This record gives sequence, C-alpha cells and structure tokens, in this order.
Amino acid sequence: MHSARVRNKNVSAAPARPEDERLPIGKSFGYGLQHVLTMYGGIIAPPIIVGNAAGVSPDQVALLIACCLFVGGLATILQTVGVPFFGSQLPLVQGTSFASVATLVAIVTGGGGLPAAFGAVLIASVIGLVITPFFAMVVRFFPPVVNGVVITAIGLSLLPVAGNWIMGNNADSPEYGSVANVGLAGLTLLIILVLSKVGNAAISRLSILLGLVIGTVIAAVIGMADFSKVGDGAVVAFPEPFAFGLPTFPLAGTISMVIVVLVIMTETTADILAVGEIARTKVNARRVANGLRADMLASTIAPVFNGFTQSAFAQNVGLVAITGVRSRFVVTAGGVILLVLGLFPIIGRVVAAIPYPVLGGAGIVLFGTVAASGIRTLAKVEYRNNLNLVVVAVSLGFGLLPIVTPTIWNQFPEWFYTIFHSGISSAAIMAILLNIVFNVLKRGNTEGSSVFSAGPARMVSTMELTALREGDYIEGGKLMDKEGHEVPVASPEAVREALETGQIRRVPPPGEEH
Repeated sequence: MHSARVRNKNVSAAPARPEDERLPIGKSFGYGLQHVLTMYGGIIAPPIIVGNAAGVSPDQVALLIACCLFVGGLATILQTVGVPFFGSQLPLVQGTSFASVATLVAIVTGGGGLPAAFGAVLIASVIGLVITPFFAMVVRFFPPVVNGVVITAIGLSLLPVAGNWIMGNNADSPEYGSVANVGLAGLTLLIILVLSKVGNAAISRLSILLGLVIGTVIAAVIGMADFSKVGDGAVVAFPEPFAFGLPTFPLAGTISMVIVVLVIMTETTADILAVGEIARTKVNARRVANGLRADMLASTIAPVFNGFTQSAFAQNVGLVAITGVRSRFVVTAGGVILLVLGLFPIIGRVVAAIPYPVLGGAGIVLFGTVAASGIRTLAKVEYRNNLNLVVVAVSLGFGLLPIVTPTIWNQFPEWFYTIFHSGISSAAIMAILLNIVFNVLKRGNTEGSSVFSAGPARMVSTMELTALREGDYIEGGKLMDKEGHEVPVASPEAVREALETGQIRRVPPPGEEH
C-alpha cells in the first residue's frame, strides 16, 4: 500500500487545461523565440511607419521600436500569466496593432505630432477598458459557423502580408519582387517543409525557427542579408516615459482612435476564440473579457512608454496550430524575450537583420495554417435545413473584398473605412449579423431553406448494390468487409477496363436473365 502511494506521488498529474502545460526552460525559450521571430516584422513596422510620417530622426525611430518591443513584452506576459480580471491565460502574443497605423499617420501629419498620437491612444484605450465587460458578451454570438469564418478570414487576410515580405517589403526597391527574393522565400519554405518531415518531433516543432535561422544564414552567404547596422545606436536603453513630450488630446483624432480600438477589440476577440479552438480549451465570456481587459490596459500604459495600441497577433495563432505547442508559458517566455529586446536595442537590430523574403517563406506556412484551422472548424458546422452555407459564403466574400480590392472603401467615410478596411473585422461583423438574422431570429425561415434541400434524394445504383456482400460496412470513409479487410474502390473507367481485359467479370443482379 505504501509503495503504491509512493508511485502515485511520483507521477506528475497532467494539467487540467492544455495551455497550462509547463515545458523545460530551454524548450520554452526556444519556442518562445520562434514566436518572437514570427511576429517581429509586424511589431516593428508600425513604429517605423508612424515615426517616419512624424518626421522624427532615425535614432528616435529606433527608440520607438525599442519602446514597442518593451510594451509588447509586458502585454504578452500580462495576457499569458494573468492576474485577477486581466489576462486570458492563453498562448497569445501581444504587440503593436497594425490596425491603428492609418489613423496614427493621419494624426501625426495633421499637426499634432507624436504627442497627439499618444494622447489619442491613451483616451481611446481607457474607453475600451471601460466598455470591455459589455463587449465580451458578444462571445455568445460566435458559434462554430461564425468562429470558423473569422479564423479563416484571419489566415486569408494575412497572406498578402506574407506576399509583400516575399517580394522584399519595399516597393520602391529595384529588387522588389525579384527572382532572388522570391527564390529565397521558396528555399526557406522548402527547408521548413523538409525539417517538418525528418521524423524527429523536436526538430519538427522547431521547423519554423530553424528555417528562419538557416534561411538567414544562406541569405548572408549570398549577400542578401545586411548586418552592417547592428552596431549603430545604443547597446542598452531603458524606455524613457514621455520621451517625446507630454501627450495632447485632439478631439477628431481621439474619436477616430476609439473606432480603431473597437476594431482591435473585435480582432482580439476573434484571436482569443481562434487560439481557444486550436488549443482545444474552453473559452467563455469571462475569459474573453479578461483577455480584452489585458489588451486595453496594455494599450493604456503603452503611450506612457512611447508605444501604441496593443492587440493579439494572428500570425502567432498559426504558429500554435502548426507546432502543436499550446503552453501559454512558452508565449510568456516570448514576452520575456521581447522585454530583453526592448532593453537591448542591439539584440533587436540583430533580429531585424532577418531578410523579409525569409520571413515571407515562413509566413506561407503560418498564415495558411490559420486559414486551414478555420476550414476545419467550418467542417463541423451543420449545413442541412438551415442557411449556414449562405452565412459562410457571404461573410467570407465580404471579408475578402478589402483583401483582393484594397481600395474598395476609399470613397466612404473615414469611420466606415477604418472598420471595414480590415478583412478580419469585415468578416466578423458580417458573420455575426447573418448568424443573428438566420439562426437567432428564426421567424421567416422556411423548412428546407438549405441549398442542400434542393439536391436529389440519396440513392445507390443497382451495380453498386450487387457489389456489396453480407457484413460489409463503412469505417473512416473506407469500405470494409466483415473480416475487417479494406475493399478497394475503383473508378468507373478502371472497372470498365478490367471488364474488357477479363480481369473481372460482371455479376448480374438477382432476377436478371443469363
């Protein structure tokens, strides 16, 4: 009895939730670094764009980048570790939201400069924090038909980002879209695919990170990676609060930023639900509210340290899907790395030297995996005797409009453009509305309204029936005989050829004359 108790004591209990799994420190930081490399290009792009629009010096742009990395690290740790009322405790990486870039550029170029941008972010984020409990109630309007649409839209909306990276990320460069850039991206993609199939689980899970490292080394050898600027600037720098002056509060800019914050909350809600689906863990309204509060609190603190609005990064949701590593503490390690990068700008400059085509090659796998996860969710949806197919078709089509035709909403009011220019928020809003119209408010629905109802009744031909024997059954989409052996299924052409060559003979159905 005593020995049994000892054995039971030595057996480590599995975590109640898959995201609570704890990996060894080395593995955690390895996978965490993979998350950082995946989102690094996205997190440094907004400060570069906004800083250049504001006309600040290169050193000040570098300061903005360091600050955004630092705040992103704090936000990621808060989101994954969690404290009461703040943090979804899911493997979500936080960083500067690209959704706010257009509005921030409009504010800084409108005469207010960076202080006006920081002030608008501060006020809008406080408003977002206040309305979070009400906003989280929308989680009940995210059944699988909506959730699947949103996850698919996230993946599809990110593919143009990967395409831009593959081409070189700078449309003004003569090398943009060159064979060399596309070839380097393709080589990186090939390396990742090969590493995924080496038969080693650890290597397979780290295939994205290893692919990025190997791709960068190859790029350096052939002269496509530039490390010359790594030594420029400070080695260590702590973000100075209000380094660009105290914030100002422009009315028009603040109103526009409130709209942006609502869009960000919509996207973060979608990302929380998506990663919950991928991690196969329960996500309820309370957990969504905690995640959104962490999002908005980080966005409120960000302007103090010269940062902008924070949101969950959809590309890292794809990384969770493709690696199968669902531990939130892995992403916490990534948050620590972001903090270090923010405090040691020289390390950040080393990571920034990864060529964009290398990031683009990895992006194909990452973003495509997100879309595939959404399709998998949509496969669970019931499409008979309802209009779910219409919900999926219209929502995805509406969400893809700004992706395939980016200028479609340019002539509309700014508030409309801000909301619907994002394919993610477009698809989410349309899917929620159509689900309410067709599935929540059922008055007016008719029996047999599904497009499948118009199809022919299910039937099999006499020839197919005579081929079956007593005890045959279907298992896993395969036809099995009573002894459990698979019965080959041949195409009509193959059957016809076998009949003509005498390999098989036709067995007439019962009652047919010989």
